[in-house]
Amino acid sequence: MALTSLIVLLRYGFDIGSIALQESVTYLHATVFLLAAAYTLVDDEHVRVDIFYRTFNARQKAWVNAVGGIVFLLPVSLFLLGVSWSFVSASWAIKESSGDAGGIAAVYLLKSLLPLAAFTLALQGLANVLSSAILLVSEQQTVSKNDRA
Repeated sequence: MALTSLIVLLRYGFDIGSIALQESVTYLHATVFLLAAAYTLVDDEHVRVDIFYRTFNARQKAWVNAVGGIVFLLPVSLFLLGVSWSFVSASWAIKESSGDAGGIAAVYLLKSLLPLAAFTLALQGLANVLSSAILLVSEQQTVSKNDRA
């Protein structure tokens, strides 16, 4: 927000414009979203329609998280990783720069965040699936022990 305010102040207050400065807002925004995806998953802060989920017990939530991770999160993350790899390598091959004169000459660096984000999201998704599986197995063992007693 401070950077955007500075850009507006420079442009309209002092008649100084900078394409690179304007693009830097987009770069920073993209960086935050791409690198924060896995971190947001760690804290379970992703948007979900939890009409039913919020009323589930820990075991039911673990099932939803495990199945959702296996069926949706991991395949989509791996797909994004695969698709973005050629996209990024092509960008690196030509050292892609901004299409605007005076823009940031490192578009290939920004694009490199795509496979990194997919990889970290897949890694965290795998950790969540394993965590849910451990919870399900440990609760199943607890139930089995109680049945024998």
